[in-house]
Amino acid sequence: MSNRTNAIDRRAFVASLVEAVPDALILTGLGSASYDVFAAGDRDGNFYLWGAMGGAASLGLGLALAQPDKPVIVITGDGEQLMGIGSLATVGAKQPKNLSIVVLDNGHFGETGMQRSHTSLGTDLVAVAKGCNVSDARRIQSLDDLPGLAEGIRAKTGPLVAQVSIAANEPPRALPPRDGVFVKNRFRAALGHATF
Repeated sequence: MSNRTNAIDRRAFVASLVEAVPDALILTGLGSASYDVFAAGDRDGNFYLWGAMGGAASLGLGLALAQPDKPVIVITGDGEQLMGIGSLATVGAKQPKNLSIVVLDNGHFGETGMQRSHTSLGTDLVAVAKGCNVSDARRIQSLDDLPGLAEGIRAKTGPLVAQVSIAANEPPRALPPRDGVFVKNRFRAALGHATF
C-alpha cells in the first residue's frame, strides 16, 4: 500500500459508506476513524472508541455475534488494526456473517505524529486477513469501489475486511461525544436494551 498517488479522501469515503449502509451498527477505532464517522452524521447506532487501541475489531466481533441480524461495521485505521492484528484470527475462526472491518490505511500512525506504519513498510493487511481465514478481504483504491463494498456489507456473507488506501492528510477534527456512559447508554437504547 505504499503507492498513495491516487489515494482516496478518507472523509468523503466514510461519509459515502455511512450513507450507503444506513442501518449498520458502526463501531470506530480511536482517533481519525471516530472523527470521520462523527463528521458523516452522529447517530444512535454509532459507538465511538476513545481508547483501547487495538480493540476495535475484537469489540466489533462481540457486537456482531450478539446482533447477528444487523450489519456491523468496524471503521478503524491501519495503526489501530495493526495493534490488534490477532483479532483477525479470531474473526476468521468465528466467521460472523454480519461483520465488516474497514481499515482506513494511510500508511501512517496519524494520532502520534504521522510516523510510517507497517502498511507503508510492506505489511499487506489483505494478505494477513486471508491468512486468518477471512476469504472476503479486498483492497479499495477508488471511490468507484465503494458500491461493491456496500453491497458486500449488506449481503452479510462475511466476514469482510477492506483495506482502503486513503490520503495521508489531516482534515479538521470533528469530535464525537467523549462521555463514555452517554455513548454506551445511547447505543444500548438503540438496540432496545436497558441503560444503566
